[in-house]
Amino acid sequence: MAITGILLAAGRGRRFDPSGVQNKLLQTLADGDIVIAASAKNMLAALPRVLAVVREGDDQVAALLGRLGCEVRICADADLGMAESLITAIEHTKAAEGWLIGLGDMPYVLPQTMRALAATIAGGAHIAAPVFEGRRGNPVAFSAYHLPLLLALEGDQGARAILKSHPVSEVAVNDEGVVRDIDTKQDL
Repeated sequence: MAITGILLAAGRGRRFDPSGVQNKLLQTLADGDIVIAASAKNMLAALPRVLAVVREGDDQVAALLGRLGCEVRICADADLGMAESLITAIEHTKAAEGWLIGLGDMPYVLPQTMRALAATIAGGAHIAAPVFEGRRGNPVAFSAYHLPLLLALEGDQGARAILKSHPVSEVAVNDEGVVRDIDTKQDL
């Protein structure tokens, strides 16, 4: 089954830098890699196709993701919320059999975790989410069964409402990266 990776990278990162001057996705991690590059490399190592969504005017992130091998789509309405970015990606990949939806500010998710989530969808689950030490995290995978609901999303909650109202196959992982994101400078 062909699962398409979706990397959401269109947020403004206001908790990281309220002034909006520093793009958290372009910051350097302790290992020397760039946040968004690490997130993209891990997803590209797990899936054959990755579509990244960036906000209009974020040319540096778009160019970097393109060089790494992601398909890049611009979301003109990214400021309306995460749902807009997700819909941009789903609209462009409607023929996929499922999607693994990852966040650009989560550079520590291991490729094997993403492969396990994709395999759970390929095995017949409609939604698969990773669980690390009892905490549910990201990325989350959806089968095409949920295409209509994904396309109907609104606001900044992403697909959270779908997760709350439908059965989720939880995949236990030994991967702290599923609950670790970059929200502040200390997270780097």
